[in-house]
Amino acid sequence: MATGADLTPEASAADHVRGSLDAPVVITEFADFECSYCGDAFDVLEAIREKYLGRIALVFRHYPLSMHPHAAAAAEAAEAAGQAGKFWEMHDKLFHNQQALTKPNLLTFADAIGVDADAVESAIERRTYRGRIDRDVKSGDLSGVEGTPALFVNGCTYDGDVSVQALSAVIDRALTPGTEATV
Repeated sequence: MATGADLTPEASAADHVRGSLDAPVVITEFADFECSYCGDAFDVLEAIREKYLGRIALVFRHYPLSMHPHAAAAAEAAEAAGQAGKFWEMHDKLFHNQQALTKPNLLTFADAIGVDADAVESAIERRTYRGRIDRDVKSGDLSGVEGTPALFVNGCTYDGDVSVQALSAVIDRALTPGTEATV
């Protein structure tokens, strides 16, 4: 069952996290694997992660949009991979192959990262992780998310340009002693 803390943009141990939640800057992203804007944000967040290695954490939450016919299945595939300890490998594979998120391709991606394709297929068909995905969506809804990608920096809505330059300015302020990130 989701707790109140799980339903805010503040990251928790229940999230998919790259880095440490003890990092001075935590960026929470609500995204849809089929959203082209999320694909652009993926590239930006990867550059940010490399630039600030060890000083930031990236948190991913699902927000599949109904207009994207493969988004929910992709989220299920990512969660199934997560059960095998390979959420981020699948996450990356999905964003690198956004134009190919059909079920057969999702199963091929699972094989490619060493995850049991039958388990992924079962998760997709049975919607095994729907509760987890719905929890993320509810968290986004309660946080004011209206589209993807939606970013939060240290729990505050980020409405700026999703670029390395713009996010770096916010992160640099947050990393400067005596200042807070203004987003």
